[in-house]
Amino acid sequence: MATLELSGIRKSFGATKVLHGIDLTVPDGEMIVIVGASGCGKSTLLRIVAGLEAPTEGTVRIGGREVTALEPADRDIAMVFQNYALYPHMTVAQNMAYGLKIRGLPKAEIARRVGETAELLGISALLDRRPRQLSGGQRQRVAMGRAIVREPKLFLFDEPLSNLDAKLRVQMRAEIRRLQRRLGVTSLFVTHDQTEAMTLGDRLVVMHAGHAVQVATPMEVWARPADTYVAGFIGSPAMNFLEGTLTEGGRAVALRAGPVLHFTDGPRPGPEGRRLTIGIRPEHLVRDAETGLELSLDLVEPLGSETVLHGRLPGGEPLTAKLSGAVPAAGGSLRVAIPPAELHVFDAESGRRLDGLA
Repeated sequence: MATLELSGIRKSFGATKVLHGIDLTVPDGEMIVIVGASGCGKSTLLRIVAGLEAPTEGTVRIGGREVTALEPADRDIAMVFQNYALYPHMTVAQNMAYGLKIRGLPKAEIARRVGETAELLGISALLDRRPRQLSGGQRQRVAMGRAIVREPKLFLFDEPLSNLDAKLRVQMRAEIRRLQRRLGVTSLFVTHDQTEAMTLGDRLVVMHAGHAVQVATPMEVWARPADTYVAGFIGSPAMNFLEGTLTEGGRAVALRAGPVLHFTDGPRPGPEGRRLTIGIRPEHLVRDAETGLELSLDLVEPLGSETVLHGRLPGGEPLTAKLSGAVPAAGGSLRVAIPPAELHVFDAESGRRLDGLA
């Protein structure tokens, strides 16, 4: 087990800058999830940690040792890929043992590690099969087993669940988290799936356009997103954004949609009339038949215990609500209110979060 330290990591491919100075410290035994949309630089960052790409600038340290210039085989890491990368001509046992055999470990030690890991993963009955005889979930377990038997200082997961069906993804997600906690190995997990990110990570690194825009616990990222990108990316359905201007000495916002909302956690800085972006999560909107905003419904998505409503306010602004109970059909309308305590306030120009003084 070891810490991971990234300092000033930059990466360019020719004139194209992909990473813009990433600094990150991962304590011993922590599970960090790097999440972001396609093209944000998350996989490039993982490949730099693995030694599959060289940074243009910056250093990588694992367990206090600088490994920036070392080959992947010399970094004491293990990587699990989305395509499993199993040798088709080898059995499960041979696939799991191959890396240990290359390192010259005694046969008895190899057999012990493979047997214990297979038992841990519930694949002991599969050891004599070849990859083509396995399901997708079984192949993923074998790929994980191959990583575990090496007893590395660092686990790297590159979207390992993306090829699995929805039910199996949930099962494997729980299994990966259980195994990581049991083994206590420092881990980096890359995904574009926010549900995976929220459920797997001790902390999240939210990437956007080559920048680590927020590094925090999953609940902090959800409850206090650093900017409008994070706010719109984390959460399903996505957060609503409404335009407004600062008023009443920074103690309220006048929405373009009509109402004036008073902040419950202190005034915001800035002159009267400062342009703001107000965020409200769909699940925080409430019914208010008397004073609420009228929402004309374009689409109604029943989910069982809740219903997602997509509609527009009188001024044309789109708004999504997530409500329980009976709701009108598409083409109808209802009134919803915005609880001031649930507001997220961002600067309209920079998109950065504006917290109150309280």
